[in-house]
Amino acid sequence: MTSINLTRQEAQDRSRLLSVENYDIALDLNNGDEFFSSSTVVSFTVREAGDTFIDLRASSVEEVRLDNVSIKNEALTLGKTGYDETYGIALKGLTPGEHKLRVTATIPYSRTGEGLHRMVDPADNEVYLYTQFETADAKRMFACFDQPDLKATYDLNIKTPKGWKIISNSEQQVSTQHADYDTHVSRVDYPLSTYLIAVCAGRYHEVRDVWNGTLTHHPETPAGQPTELSVPLGLYCRRSLAKNLDAERLFTETKQGFDWYHRNFGVAYPFGKYDQIFVPEFNAGAMENAGAVTIRDEYVFASKATHYRYERRAETILHELAHMWFGDLVTMQWWDDLWLNESFATWSAVISQAEETEYDSAWVTFANVEKSWAYQQDQLPSTHPVFSDGYDIETVDQNFDGITYAKGASVLKQLQAYVGREEFLAGVRRHFANHAWGNATFDDLLGALEQSSGRDLSDWANQWLKTTGINTLGAEFTTDNGKYTSFAVTQTGAEPGAGELRTHRIAVGLYKLIDGSLDRYARVELDCSGASTSVEEIIGLEQADFVLVNDDDLTYALLDLDEASRNFVIDNIDKFSDPMPRTLVWSAAWEMTRAGQMKARDFIALVARGAAAETEIAVLERILMQATSALKNYADPAWAKETGNNLLADAFLHGARTADADSDTQLAFIQALAKTTLNDAAAEYFRDILAGNINGLTVDPDLRWWALTALIARGDVEDAEEAIATELSRDNSSASYLASLRAGAAINTEAVKESAYKEVTALDSGLSNLELRHKIEGLTFTGSSDILQAYNEPYFKILDDVWANFSGEMAQQIILGLFPAWDVSKEGLQRADRFLEDDHVAGIKRIVSESRDRTARALRNREADAS
Repeated sequence: MTSINLTRQEAQDRSRLLSVENYDIALDLNNGDEFFSSSTVVSFTVREAGDTFIDLRASSVEEVRLDNVSIKNEALTLGKTGYDETYGIALKGLTPGEHKLRVTATIPYSRTGEGLHRMVDPADNEVYLYTQFETADAKRMFACFDQPDLKATYDLNIKTPKGWKIISNSEQQVSTQHADYDTHVSRVDYPLSTYLIAVCAGRYHEVRDVWNGTLTHHPETPAGQPTELSVPLGLYCRRSLAKNLDAERLFTETKQGFDWYHRNFGVAYPFGKYDQIFVPEFNAGAMENAGAVTIRDEYVFASKATHYRYERRAETILHELAHMWFGDLVTMQWWDDLWLNESFATWSAVISQAEETEYDSAWVTFANVEKSWAYQQDQLPSTHPVFSDGYDIETVDQNFDGITYAKGASVLKQLQAYVGREEFLAGVRRHFANHAWGNATFDDLLGALEQSSGRDLSDWANQWLKTTGINTLGAEFTTDNGKYTSFAVTQTGAEPGAGELRTHRIAVGLYKLIDGSLDRYARVELDCSGASTSVEEIIGLEQADFVLVNDDDLTYALLDLDEASRNFVIDNIDKFSDPMPRTLVWSAAWEMTRAGQMKARDFIALVARGAAAETEIAVLERILMQATSALKNYADPAWAKETGNNLLADAFLHGARTADADSDTQLAFIQALAKTTLNDAAAEYFRDILAGNINGLTVDPDLRWWALTALIARGDVEDAEEAIATELSRDNSSASYLASLRAGAAINTEAVKESAYKEVTALDSGLSNLELRHKIEGLTFTGSSDILQAYNEPYFKILDDVWANFSGEMAQQIILGLFPAWDVSKEGLQRADRFLEDDHVAGIKRIVSESRDRTARALRNREADAS
C-alpha cells in the first residue's frame, strides 16, 4: 500500500470498494507561519466489506473517527517522528453501507508549489496562499481519496486573518462577526475530482467583469441546455502587482475563448463563475481548477514583454478554459488518459487563438515551439506512446511532457484533418454530452468520433497513440523540360521504436521564387501511407524551386531536405512571404542540426544571416535560443572559441542595434545576447544599457538584471555582491529578488559555485521552488562550465538522497538542473552509464538517462561539426 505513490491497481481497488458523496472541510489559517489545521468529514458508501485507506500528508493527526468511533490507534502507522504518511490512514473492516469519517490534522504550509503553498511578498510583506493538487496533492490539505474517478461534492469552512479573501471553486459567504478572524463558507454542489479543488487566500487585488454570450445548439447538444448565458469573471493578483494587471486585455482574451468554445462545444460552461488567480511561486503555467484557475504570476508583466509572451499567456488562458469541458466536466478515469486532457486543451487553445484572437498565426507558433518540444521528447530513450502506461503517480508526474502535450495535440490536429473539422467537433460534443460530470476513457472518445465521422478509427489510434517515435517524410521526383514526370512522398519508419510506417494526412506545397518573393503556386492534400505514395496531381506541373512536404503542418513528422533543397533554403529562407512555410523550414533545419545532418556552424550561420528578417517574434525567439544551444552543445569547441562565440555575439548585437528602437525584435535580440558568451562589444553594449545610453530603449528592472547578470558572469563587475545589492535597492519586487539570486549564483568563482551547489542540494536550505530554480539558473549560467567540472563525480553520489528527501517537484528540479551537461565527453557518458547500471528509483534513472542521451547527442554533433 503506497498512499504517497498510489498505483493504478490500488486506485481501481478503492473504486470497486466505495464511492464518495461529500467532503466537509474546515481549515484554520490563523495558526502561524508554518502550519494550518485541517478537519475533514468524509461521507462515503461502501459497496462490499473490505479494507482500504484514505490519503493524508500531515505533520500530525489528532483525530480519526469512523462513524463517531475513534479508530486512531489502529488507523495510523507511526514512524520515528510520529504519523507516517507513506501509508495513509488505514480503514480496516469496512462494512457495506454509508459511513462518515472525521480526520483532524496539523499540516505544514508548502514552499514547493505542491499542496497549500505560502508566500510572503518581499515588496510589502503581504501573505498569499494558493493550492496546487495535480497530480495527487489534495492530500496535502485534507484527508481524501485522492484519485480522479472518485468525484464528490464539497463544503468549505475556512478561518482566515481579518480582511483576507478566499477564492475557491464557488462563491464565498463571509462572516466578519468574530473580532479576531473571518470565516469563509462555500459549497461546491457539483461532483469534482479532488485534484480540481482550489483554495487561494490572502489580500488579493480583485477586478470583476461579466461574459454575456450565446450557446450554439448542435444536434449533439443535450436537452435543457441554455441559449443565452452570463458568467461572472474575476481576475486576482498580489497587491504589489495590481498596477501591472492588464485586466482589459485579459478579460478580452478570456471572453474570446468563451465565444469560441460556446460556438463549437455544444455544452454551456458548467461551473457558474470563472475566476483566474495569478499566484506567486507557481511551478507550471497554470492549473485548471474548476471555476478558479490558478496562473503563474510571471504572466502579470511588470517589465516589457514581447508579443510572443503575450501570445503564450493567451494560449495558457485558453488552454485552461478548454479544460473546464475536457478535464473538469468530463474527467479521465485514471492518469493513463492524461494526454486526453492536455492534448485536447492544447489543440483547443491554438485553434481558438488562431480563429478568435489577435494571435492569428498561432499555428505557426505551434509548429515551431510545441512541435520542437515534442520532437525532442520523442527521440529520448524515455519516449512513450501518447497513450501511456500510468502505472503509479510518480510515473504519471514525469509524463507531463512534450509527448503528452505537444505530440498529442499534433495528433489531434491531424485527426481533425483526417476526419474533417465538423465531424471532429461533432464527436467532441457527443463525448461531452455522454459523460458530463463523470469519468471517461480514450475508448469513449474514440467511439464518439467514429460515430460522428463514420470511420473506423481503431487502426489510426493504434498507429498514432500506441507507438513511439517519428517518421521522416521526403519528396522523390523526376522532371523533363521543367515539368514533373513523376512525384512521390517517401516515408521512413518511426524512430525510435519499431519502425512503423503510418498513415499521414499531409499537404504538398510547391514554391517559386519570383521577384525576390518565395510563394506557393500549387498545393495538393492527400493521405500517404507506406514507404512511397505517388502524387498523381503533381505530374505535369511546373517544377518548383522548393518542395515542402507537410505544407501547413498537418501531420507530425520530420522533413528530409535533400542537399539541393537545403542549399536553396539556406540562401532564401528570408524570402518566404508566408510565415508558416518559413517556420517549417526553420524547424527542419534545426532538427537536421540535432540529427547531425547539418553542421552546427552552418545552422548558426543561417540564424546569423536570416534572423533579422524574421517577422514572427515567436519564431525569432525560438531560433535565437536554438542557435545559442547549437553553439553551446553541438559546435566544435575549438571553432566556437576561435570563431563561433564572436559570430553569434556579433549577430545578436547587430540585431539589437539595427532593430527598431524599443521593439519586440530588439528586446528578443538583447535577451538572447545576455545568455551568450560576450565579446568586448557586447559587454560594452550591456554597460550602456545599465547607464541608460541606448537611445529609445526602455530599460526596466528585468532588462537591467539580465544586463548585470551577463556582465557578472563574464567577470566584468568588480564587486558583484555590492552591485547586486544596489540593483535590488532600486526595486524590491519578488521578481527582482529572484533575479538577484540568479545573479549572485552566476559569479564565476570556485567559492561562489561551491556555496550555491551546497545550498541547492541542502534539505534545510529553506529555498522555495522558485528560489531553487533561479539559484540553479545562476549556478549553471554562461561561463560556468570550467568551474563546474569539479562536480562531475559528486553529482551522482547525491541523487538517491535528493529523491528520498525532497518533494517530487523539487527533486526533479535539482536532478535535472545539476546534471553535468557541461561535461560533454566520453568520460561523462561512462559516469552516467555506471550510475544507470546500478539499482535506483525509476524516476531518477529516467532523468539521468534522458540527460545522458542529450550529452551523447552533443558529443556526436561536435564530432560532426569538426569533420
